Amino acid sequence: MKIFKHYSRQGLWTLFLACAFPIHVWAIILIFNDVEWIAERSNFLDSIGVASYGLIFAFVESLLLFLAAALLGFLVSTKWGGERLVGLMSALATILALWAMAGQLYFFLNAPFPESWIAFFASLGRPLRFLYVAAFAVVLPTVLIPTWLILKFEKPLKFVTAALEKISLLTSLYLFFDLIGFVVLVFRNL
Repeated sequence: MKIFKHYSRQGLWTLFLACAFPIHVWAIILIFNDVEWIAERSNFLDSIGVASYGLIFAFVESLLLFLAAALLGFLVSTKWGGERLVGLMSALATILALWAMAGQLYFFLNAPFPESWIAFFASLGRPLRFLYVAAFAVVLPTVLIPTWLILKFEKPLKFVTAALEKISLLTSLYLFFDLIGFVVLVFRNL
């Protein structure tokens, strides 16, 4: 059944799984990073509780990213509907998630911004505006190139579709962990 000539039910489910996959992978990496020191600080059950909160937060982020991607898909022409639209929106959601992960990783590594760059930006009349333009210039190709490839050629679309098929089972397992996390939080907060 098509929804507004853009998505089928299976297409929406695939798009949701594509949005949930990178967010859950990143959440699980962060959970494994934190579980040990939380268990040492208090106890193992507290670390399970924190992991549950992380999984629920990842689920909510996945829903928000899915809603944004699905709504953005309505701006795409109906001639690119179906599999091509789901592939495009999945790729764009993954790119957005990867950029968000890169930003968090930079923060977590406590990597300093090079002082020569700071001096250069400070010497400009409007350093913040230049930073936004520079960030836009870096991010734009990572969005435009995959979009163009998916919309114009069959091979990139087939690659994205195959990748979505491969991650669907694993993402379903992550969603099952979300359910377990929800149950843990319900019992923990009673």
